[in-house]
Amino acid sequence: MKKLFITAAIATMFSITAFAANGKHNKTEDKVTYAALDQFAADFKSADNVVWTVTPNCQKVTFINNNNNYTAFYTFDGDYLGLTQDIAYKRIPTSVRSEIANDYKGFEVADVIKYKTTEADEPVAYFVDIKKTGSEILLKVSADKSVSFFKEIE
Repeated sequence: MKKLFITAAIATMFSITAFAANGKHNKTEDKVTYAALDQFAADFKSADNVVWTVTPNCQKVTFINNNNNYTAFYTFDGDYLGLTQDIAYKRIPTSVRSEIANDYKGFEVADVIKYKTTEADEPVAYFVDIKKTGSEILLKVSADKSVSFFKEIE
């Protein structure tokens, strides 16, 4: 159940983006639990441009660390669920890129997100957003380099 919850949260990232003005207070942070704020501060001490979003399923925080964009997810109790990072498609193994190119001819890669979780059975997965006219699909690339259909984006 936890995996389904986390996976659903990741899928919504493609349709929800939060922006904050430089140096201004983020009113959403007022709704974030103290436990999540405290855990985030311990997990990511050098984070910059921190923006919190509270959804019905979790609390998420987008931030920059070492010049990379990340999103971390926390439960309402402040438990860390996982971390996503936008990455370049070329960082996906060549064999995976070849499989995607062969199986999804006519599609172009829009975004790639690396997802790291605390789950022991699958600590890292990649989500590849591919598009062509009239269609958008989210693929999941598992740690064993297997590619599977994850969700059609509407």
